[in-house]
Amino acid sequence: MGVVSGPIDVVLLRFQGCEFNGDIARALRSLVDGGIVRVVDVLFVFKDEAGTVGSLELAALGPHLDEAFVDVDGQLGGGLLDHEDVEEVGGALDPGVSMVVVAIENVWAVPFIEAVRSAGGELVDQARVPSAVVDAVRNEVG
Repeated sequence: MGVVSGPIDVVLLRFQGCEFNGDIARALRSLVDGGIVRVVDVLFVFKDEAGTVGSLELAALGPHLDEAFVDVDGQLGGGLLDHEDVEEVGGALDPGVSMVVVAIENVWAVPFIEAVRSAGGELVDQARVPSAVVDAVRNEVG
């Protein structure tokens, strides 16, 4: 049957300014260490106050890289996100705003995918409901 991959999500996280605390890296590292996700690529995109768009790949952060990102699962190969993604994301940013784009493989889904395929099934469609929508519905109901 070959290698079975989990679905990949591309997650966009917006921030005012360009300062990030280590909580995000540590939380992501926890998901990786728990075998829930595999980080495929990470891209930092920002627009300065003058409107100039810039970007950094994870490897370019050097000594500023949070140690929780270092060798995340040994799987961080990069290459999925590129200059076209920088242009698309950067063009939508307001000045003084930054975006972290994280491509993650949902490895938790692999056993389920294998079971579906083994039973002769196939995925027809998939949708994601954002957490803010789920929270709003739960708050309305509860």
